Amino acid sequence: MKKAMIIIGCVAGVLVLFIGGGLLYITNGLNTGANIAINPVDLTQIEDGTYSGSYGSGRWNNTVEVTVSDKKIAHIKVVKTVGFEIPETTNTIINNVMEKQNTTVDTVSGATVTSKAYLKSIENALMN
Repeated sequence: MKKAMIIIGCVAGVLVLFIGGGLLYITNGLNTGANIAINPVDLTQIEDGTYSGSYGSGRWNNTVEVTVSDKKIAHIKVVKTVGFEIPETTNTIINNVMEKQNTTVDTVSGATVTSKAYLKSIENALMN
């Protein structure tokens, strides 16, 4: 009986550590990402070419390549996706940026931090 209690205690301890670590990973960077400011870009100041930009905070690390042609965003390629990517969210953000030709687009409801992570990496590509 004593041995069974020790085993149950060890299993419970491992589960608590596993769940706690998972929660830390999932929420790490959440507040930073939710509060990050997305700035507009002035495409008239950007030469034609392909620019790389990244954003990273917790599991919201991503990298994009933005191609500018004739003072317009011609293509956005995701080089590295965020953790737990939802392709529909990524596609919506990219399509909205392409349509508006700027980073000042609405975030996707329910995926605000993911949306802002991609918008910031696009901004970083065009501003650096």
